[in-house]
Amino acid sequence: MAFPVQFLCRAVRTVGLVLFYYVFSIGITFYNKWLMKGFHYPLFMTLVHLTIIFCLSTLTRKAMQCWTGKPRVMLNWTDYLSKVAPVAMATALDIGLSNWSFLFITISLYTMTKSSAVLFILFFSLVFKLEEPNPYLILVVLLIASGLFMFTFESTQFNLEGFIMVLLAAFIGGIRWTLTQVLMQKAELGLQNPIDTMYHLQPLMFMGLFPLFLFNEGLSLSSSEKLFRVSELSPLLYSLVTLSIGGSLAFCLGFSEFLLVSKTSSLTLSIAGIFKEVCTLLLATCLLGDKMSNLKWMGFAVCVCGISLHVGLKTYYSKGRGHSFRQISLKHSPDLELPLLHQKQDEGESSDNNDENQDVEL
Repeated sequence: MAFPVQFLCRAVRTVGLVLFYYVFSIGITFYNKWLMKGFHYPLFMTLVHLTIIFCLSTLTRKAMQCWTGKPRVMLNWTDYLSKVAPVAMATALDIGLSNWSFLFITISLYTMTKSSAVLFILFFSLVFKLEEPNPYLILVVLLIASGLFMFTFESTQFNLEGFIMVLLAAFIGGIRWTLTQVLMQKAELGLQNPIDTMYHLQPLMFMGLFPLFLFNEGLSLSSSEKLFRVSELSPLLYSLVTLSIGGSLAFCLGFSEFLLVSKTSSLTLSIAGIFKEVCTLLLATCLLGDKMSNLKWMGFAVCVCGISLHVGLKTYYSKGRGHSFRQISLKHSPDLELPLLHQKQDEGESSDNNDENQDVEL
């Protein structure tokens, strides 16, 4: 009876962590879309989010330092500007363009177009030799590209400007995640912990996005009655509160992703991401009235098949190689243990479960 009970507990825990991840991942998408209806300053919103994430990650680092009794990593200026800056610039542009696109396109088109980031991640992984080329990748690219074409073909809710923004964000996202992967795998930097990575990225992201904000929104925001020319206190407080909620959601999203991977596996996060796209499209159709024709659903299905094939191939090849270059062992990295993630190992727990929970593919 011990085995069924243990299996049931692990299943309930996994479902709970996936739902926890869904709340913040889907929630921030709809929240930003809702906020953009009345607050047309996406770049300023992103800057506020970056500030909040930096403050929360700083507080988390302090809590982790008190918990472990060890000082947190602090990079020198040479490594910070040469190795962290490219990741920060790519991340800032990816998030900024994604939020900006909400002014023009629907959530369904945003979700579908952003999923094409897999193509660019594959491309840059091959360029940086993080992924081994194989003939199946051609099929993955064709399926995702075909699905995206079918989804946007003769769409009545299509907006070219917003579509280009999301597509550019997906392209930059490919650079972002590839460089982030390389950055977090450099053991000498000590940025294996996502909280430390978030802490170091936010200031450079803010400085990289700030000139673009000044050029596009600086003048109009300075004359806006919602912030700088406010005549009453209540509208100002409302804007600050709504922006702060979005920043807190962004921080919690990153934390929920790490929590899900650390307690289950990277495969669980990948599969959960596929079903998250389905849930997002269904909610956009039901709640916001996004129009989904049969051709759109077919294109989405084709794209999901391509992403699923990619996940399956990565799982197959990673098992064949054992511990690949793209994996980091939590077993030998106590620095990755957060207070909320720390737990004692039961003596009766099998070694197979340990192996599954301790390998995180970043």
